[in-house]
Amino acid sequence: MRYRLVRVLPMLAAGLFLLTGCESWNKTATGFGSAPKDADPAANDSTGALPTSAGPGDLINPGDDLNLGKRHFRAGNYGLAEQHFRRAVEKGPHDAGRDAEAWLGLAASYDRLRRFELADRAYAHALKILGPTCELLNNQGYSYLMRGDYRQARIKLAAARDLDPTNPYVQNNLDLLEKSVRGEKP
Repeated sequence: MRYRLVRVLPMLAAGLFLLTGCESWNKTATGFGSAPKDADPAANDSTGALPTSAGPGDLINPGDDLNLGKRHFRAGNYGLAEQHFRRAVEKGPHDAGRDAEAWLGLAASYDRLRRFELADRAYAHALKILGPTCELLNNQGYSYLMRGDYRQARIKLAAARDLDPTNPYVQNNLDLLEKSVRGEKP
């Protein structure tokens, strides 16, 4: 009986561990940065850089490094997210969309780890793939906001707003910038 219990307990523990990781993609918070005004800031930490619902690649292989990086980022595990995003970009070119998403995730992870020089390099790689998109400029603006470089944050966020004037993430980051400049708590 004791021998059987010793064999069953590790398998039961492994099964429970695997089940806790089976969260649905769209039940978790999205992407990087700051949430729109009408969202609860404690519940959502996002600039809208990543999709909020499962894409075709997510359904095919939810355990690949890009998807694991997104999952860890949403959970606030920025060190693990960085590792997975870095692996995703090191594996080489897949398709431009996935590569850019991996570089953006890596940059945002570096931002959260306060490794801004590495974040700048990752943003530069994403910029080569995507060009100056609203999401990329918004993330860069948020990065400068985190550093306290309000001048550069304003430049990047204004450029993002020019590309998409109705984007709530950009507007929220501009509001955060104004509060930060005035010395108010966000």
